[in-house]
Amino acid sequence: MSADDPHGDAEFATAGPDPADAAAGAVLVHGRGASAGSVLGLAREFDRDDVAYLAPQATNRTWYPNPFTAPTASNQPHLDSALGVLERALDRLADAGIGPEDVLLLGFSQGACLASEYAARNARRYGGLAALSGGLIGETVDRERYAGDFDGAPAFLGCSDSDPHIPAERVHETRDVLTDLGADVDERLYPDAPHGVFEDEVDAVSDIVAGLGE
Repeated sequence: MSADDPHGDAEFATAGPDPADAAAGAVLVHGRGASAGSVLGLAREFDRDDVAYLAPQATNRTWYPNPFTAPTASNQPHLDSALGVLERALDRLADAGIGPEDVLLLGFSQGACLASEYAARNARRYGGLAALSGGLIGETVDRERYAGDFDGAPAFLGCSDSDPHIPAERVHETRDVLTDLGADVDERLYPDAPHGVFEDEVDAVSDIVAGLGE
């Protein structure tokens, strides 16, 4: 770890088979104050035993210091370092023969923001994107920052309509950017729900996981 790359030594918790023996992969990104092990628990909810799950661990359990709606510069260099961790996770799967078209990117809360931001900056055909209580990062959504083509990749956005951390409007803005980049977006806002992961979301993501590697 260095001041310029605070997540440079990030380790990965894993579940499922070794990537070399897996049919598909998933990168699971934890939220602020949480752990790789906590988000890795979602792997048990998906009914597949041939998916290699990677969950990176943020330094000090936080991917970036300020709210995701703060000016982007205020979250540097942590943000760029965190995006680099996701790149390394995808590279690790690719080295084992699992391309992005067979990989799900999933995050919760701060992790959902990070997964969304990475995917939109690097739009291509992924196995899927699932942002649970999160959205694109920045004081405003800068459309010029995002490029590429999701080529119809499924993207799930789920959040409470009154989440204290995630404005519903930012979820809508994220939906619009992902759609514009060619994703097949399923957005669901849950009335008066807490900040958390809901059974309906797990069911929706399970459908994406079921299609990985096809």
